[in-house]
Amino acid sequence: MLKTARHAKILEIISRKEIETQEELCAELNALNLVVTQATISRDIRDLHLFKVAGIDKKYRYAYINDGESEISPKMKSLFRDCVVSVKNAKNLIVVKTLTGNGANAGTVVDKLNYDGVVGSVAGDDTLLIVCEDDDKAVLVAAKIADFMK
Repeated sequence: MLKTARHAKILEIISRKEIETQEELCAELNALNLVVTQATISRDIRDLHLFKVAGIDKKYRYAYINDGESEISPKMKSLFRDCVVSVKNAKNLIVVKTLTGNGANAGTVVDKLNYDGVVGSVAGDDTLLIVCEDDDKAVLVAAKIADFMK
């Protein structure tokens, strides 16, 4: 099966069913006679920019937001608001605390916002560390993030 067709099927599956693990996704595709390995699914998840959000029936589930090239969709903005607990700057750094499992999701949004003065970011399980060019830029970026959350 072509990668684009497999990607479309993955998006269809995660839109109708909570899938928590790569193994579950493999099983779903295999049940549809699409034989894939866990390694293939791992690459597909990376290529599709899937991320995990809190599930209803399961602890987490894979999710995808098709938001164009660099625009932030209303759904992604809402997810960001719901997962961020606090935003604090210290010198040229900004620490964004999130709900457990949402550090990378917050990082994706901040990266897409493409704020001037941001050198880079590193995401953990419940924390996003943003590195800015200098202390003044960190103050401005933290204020922009706070505004974005309103």
